[in-house]
Amino acid sequence: MAKAFRAEVMVFSTTEAKRQEALEGLKADHFIVSKDPEQMQASTGTFDGILDTVSTNHPILPFLNVLKPDGKLVLVGVPEKPHELPAFPLIMGRKIVGGSNIGGIKETHEMLEFSAKHGITADIEIIPLDYLNTAVDRMLKYDVRYRFVIDVANSLKSP
Repeated sequence: MAKAFRAEVMVFSTTEAKRQEALEGLKADHFIVSKDPEQMQASTGTFDGILDTVSTNHPILPFLNVLKPDGKLVLVGVPEKPHELPAFPLIMGRKIVGGSNIGGIKETHEMLEFSAKHGITADIEIIPLDYLNTAVDRMLKYDVRYRFVIDVANSLKSP
């Protein structure tokens, strides 16, 4: 979506395994392994903003460090435990941490129209309702590529 807004896009991942998918599939301009101290150090102070979509516990200090002064870190993923928020890099870097939830009906409609106009689709895995417990186990093991979508209609049909 950011590419459709003509933004320069960097994907952070904890592993090198997602590089090709990020650059080719998601059309990102750059890729950084967030657990690689050299790559993170090389990016210090280079970002205007970061959209943090991660819903698992992870440190946010490394991402604050790659923000420019007046940079913004927007959280949309909700981890199990609250983030530790160090004050010093926020104050000294004039950085902002915020959050965003989904929009209402109007915003959702606008997003869907924009996505259709630009050919933006979501990578999902459709699962039946009786697979839900397995899906939760997979989520806890980080064995999910993007999002599960539960096919409720077909799951409730009589055999």
